[in-house]
Amino acid sequence: MSTDSKTRVVTTYRLREMKSRGEKISMLTAYDYSMARIVDAAGVDVVLVGDSAANVMAGFETTVPMTLDHMIYHARSVTRAVKRALVVVDMPFGTYQGNSREALASAVRIMKEAEADAVKLEGGEEILESVQRILCAGIPVMGHLGLTPQSIHKYGTYAVRAKEQAEADKLVRDAHLLEEAGCFGLVLEKIPAVLGTRVSQELEIPTIGIGAGGGTDGQVLVIHDMLGINNEFSPRFLRRYADLYTQMMTGVSRYVEDVKSGDFPSEQEQY
Repeated sequence: MSTDSKTRVVTTYRLREMKSRGEKISMLTAYDYSMARIVDAAGVDVVLVGDSAANVMAGFETTVPMTLDHMIYHARSVTRAVKRALVVVDMPFGTYQGNSREALASAVRIMKEAEADAVKLEGGEEILESVQRILCAGIPVMGHLGLTPQSIHKYGTYAVRAKEQAEADKLVRDAHLLEEAGCFGLVLEKIPAVLGTRVSQELEIPTIGIGAGGGTDGQVLVIHDMLGINNEFSPRFLRRYADLYTQMMTGVSRYVEDVKSGDFPSEQEQY
């Protein structure tokens, strides 16, 4: 990656430019200052403050328990660290479904209190009114279709979505509705690769896939999964780029042994 591509600030407009010239978009999650600094410095284009913090940071089974205050706390930590990437923040369950006024108020809080660049909402036609009201306030919105984790209790499974024709057709319709409403991008999660490619080709806005095949305009992963900190989650779409669980276990175990034996601190490590 050139120095310019690493230092030039990423905007929603630039993401569209990247799609138009066929440049893939990289996206990773971050939930705290230290991790966000590394992700941003490494050249990631989009940092997602995901409600997946419920799973990897708080230990919940689903993303449903995350509150708006939780998300703002994590987002504020991330935005203080990021200098280049676009920071997108998930709007948590219950802050936008069924009440567009509440959706706008929630989005405004995220933008003002966390100084985020954009928000992300799960769903299509069902949440269109909320999307439109947020967009009318000048707040950039990213959509999210396919597997929508906030709706896990409705579906009861994390299996691949839109395998049947009717659901696939609805996903395509929803994608166009979100684009027409003014969304700047779209996450496609856990859908057949051929469908991910079709949606990406039909839309002018960029698509970011997670388990949606290589035909999308970019990819996103949860950083704890990608770095191997969480070693209990192994879906087909996940590629691990490190094994930090093993390295961290080794380091902590050595520390415990050295403290117990009296080896740490040594004379050189004392005042």
